Amino acid sequence: MARKKSNKIRIEFRKKHQSQVRDADLTSQYEANLDEIDTISSERVSGKGELTRHRTVKGSIEDTSRETLGNVELEVDRGTISGLVLRVHGLESIVKGGDGKIYRCSLRRVLKNLATDQRHVLVAGDQVRIQREGGEQAWIVRIEPRRSTLSRTSKQRRHIIASNVDQLLIVTSASQPAIKPNLIDRLLATAEQNHLEACICINKCDLIDVSKLQPLIGCYAQMGYQIALLSAAKGWGISALRTITKDRCSVVVGQSGVGKSSILNAIEPGLKQRVQAVSQENEKGKHTTTTAEVFPLSYGGSLIDTPGVRQFQLWDIVASELTGLFRDIRPFASKCRYPDCSHIHENGCAVKDAVADGRLDARRYDSYCQIIDSPYEGDRDELDGLE
Repeated sequence: MARKKSNKIRIEFRKKHQSQVRDADLTSQYEANLDEIDTISSERVSGKGELTRHRTVKGSIEDTSRETLGNVELEVDRGTISGLVLRVHGLESIVKGGDGKIYRCSLRRVLKNLATDQRHVLVAGDQVRIQREGGEQAWIVRIEPRRSTLSRTSKQRRHIIASNVDQLLIVTSASQPAIKPNLIDRLLATAEQNHLEACICINKCDLIDVSKLQPLIGCYAQMGYQIALLSAAKGWGISALRTITKDRCSVVVGQSGVGKSSILNAIEPGLKQRVQAVSQENEKGKHTTTTAEVFPLSYGGSLIDTPGVRQFQLWDIVASELTGLFRDIRPFASKCRYPDCSHIHENGCAVKDAVADGRLDARRYDSYCQIIDSPYEGDRDELDGLE
């Protein structure tokens, strides 16, 4: 009779959670005065050694093409229900259960202790399984595989801003604060890396002559990106934005003060998101939104509002990959003289030739060079809202 295959697996935990090692100095101290040294006494008495950071759990290894937390799916009881993480506040998460109720959830300890490169184990947009404990309280016992993520690097670790999203809404403003094309380019590269559609939303178009933005708008439009000219205060372009976001999960990202929360209030009346005026001293926004939050839309779909960003460091993108994430540079890169051309200092570079001939936008090329030269974008002396 064939032996039944076990579904027990070994998973790694964070280093600080490993068991303490017994003191190995007692034997060496006892034999310190002996003429003959026993080599065995110098061995470390540590039980399982590195295996003390592992535990055996019931589960299954998921397909590596699908992103999971540690590639482990823990076995849970049948009494659990599905849920959507709306927002995370420290140790407590607000989850909308499959039964339509809102639960205040804590994360199961085994999930918090898993070794991972992520800054936060749970993020807005995660699909989870919860165990109800009565009233509004529940436990999150499993995090489902994520079909997509929006990530950046923060403090040398992966910071997932939101998960299970379909498109990225890059919100900027025509004035107060001024538009930052390099930040847009970084977000577009991240969208390309994660196979997300991107829409560039330019708010506060009532404050300037929009014709001044035509060179920038034309550059992005030629690459196939959607452009939405908006004024949340006047209601311009809101109807078109509803069409873009209908029946999709969209994450809203941009600088502080560009009007992300104002746009959400215009799209979905009744949200009553808190807004603040831009500082008159430096024309920079104030951090009003403090955590990412999912808002279901009455006409279908959902929006994930996020805190304002002042820096955006790309995650898991090396210099050699960046060319493929720029739609306008990609066609010329294959024609370079050297296959490993960086498109910065080499001779016979088709990308530099295209810039010189006017076939490639010089500003976009400068943005590419800035990203290669420095991973950061924004004011380095200021705090970042996405922490």
